Amino acid sequence: MKIHRKSMVRKCLLMFCAVMLMVPAGMSFANNKPFPQHTTYTAGSIKPNHVTQTALDNAVKNKWNSWKNAYLSPALSGQYYVKYNSAGETVSEAHGYGMILSVIMAGYDTNARTYFDGLYRYYRAHPSTNNSFLMAWKQNSSFQNVDGPNSATDGDMDIAYSLLLADRQWGSNGAINYLQAAKNIINAIMSNDVNQAQWTLRLGDWATSGNYNTATRPSDFMLNHLKAFQAATNDNKWNSVTNKTYTIINSIYNGYSSSTGLLPDFVVLSGSNYQPAGPNFLESANDGRYYYNSARTPWRIATDYLLTGDNRAFNQLTSLNNFIKSTTSNNPANIKAGYQLNGTALVNYNSGAFYAPFGVSAMISSNNQTWLNSVWNYTVNASTEGYYEESIKLFSLIVMSGNWWTY
Repeated sequence: MKIHRKSMVRKCLLMFCAVMLMVPAGMSFANNKPFPQHTTYTAGSIKPNHVTQTALDNAVKNKWNSWKNAYLSPALSGQYYVKYNSAGETVSEAHGYGMILSVIMAGYDTNARTYFDGLYRYYRAHPSTNNSFLMAWKQNSSFQNVDGPNSATDGDMDIAYSLLLADRQWGSNGAINYLQAAKNIINAIMSNDVNQAQWTLRLGDWATSGNYNTATRPSDFMLNHLKAFQAATNDNKWNSVTNKTYTIINSIYNGYSSSTGLLPDFVVLSGSNYQPAGPNFLESANDGRYYYNSARTPWRIATDYLLTGDNRAFNQLTSLNNFIKSTTSNNPANIKAGYQLNGTALVNYNSGAFYAPFGVSAMISSNNQTWLNSVWNYTVNASTEGYYEESIKLFSLIVMSGNWWTY
């Protein structure tokens, strides 16, 4: 049977149009910022230089694959969530991690946008009772809110930042207007997670009375997030929060940890001065020490310097790097999972939540090149730990490999 060429072309066009009609609204075949990005960081900063860029990228890909397989799971129809413990529960901190990672890994992972949109729908299905644009901080394995349906600032901030990245990655003309969603939660954070009398980040939207109202948590000091929030909304209140956050970093550093650069898990206001929280202020006897919350500060604070060159915490980070290299004899295996602010170790074991972020802080100066290379090797070759440790390792590897980017 003879088939005319024009007829074949017409049929192919019709089939293409039919396929395009079946593509869900908002789905794109392109990523504007596909992994790997190889971002140019601040002049004078460094990356691991003992392996190739391809090896750096592949280490991130491998860690993402293992992280995704272990913790990223379907929830209710069209939703995804991040399992943060063996009971199948989740928290907004983990959810924010999942949303940022999905955007960053788009281009390598072809399902990244599907994951992100499902995570977004889960976030919107679990609003805080104090502000519907913030996320209730914890759900059980049946996806029900537990332990109080209010928010935690770190989860809110990472979710907001991920939506800004999503706007840059995929645009906001699809089924989800990522930029508007970002502005909604950013404005909610300013309204409920920020103490506007002090310009400090609250612990969550619940922390509005007593000492909790003026307390803050250094692991929430996501300075580049704050600058992105200001850029997206043109709300100069965010500059006030950024400035106050840097002021608190240096107040604690100069007053309590000038020889180590270590920051405590929680900071409280006493009179007009900020100081480490006392034991059992909120979580444990180590609330005023460098413990499992503040283990993230070398990653969070140094990342802003790497991206913007803002050097207001440079001295604190330099002291931190000098301390950790000295106390470990330049061996990452000797990093301990917690310290008093004077540098005395709290425990005799190690944890990825502690050693990996020191690789990010090391990037601020070429004086740390050998140390950075050692931390990279140790992180890449370390045994698998739990959700928290593996998440922090992955974030740290992304930054160390030069693949972190900003709004």
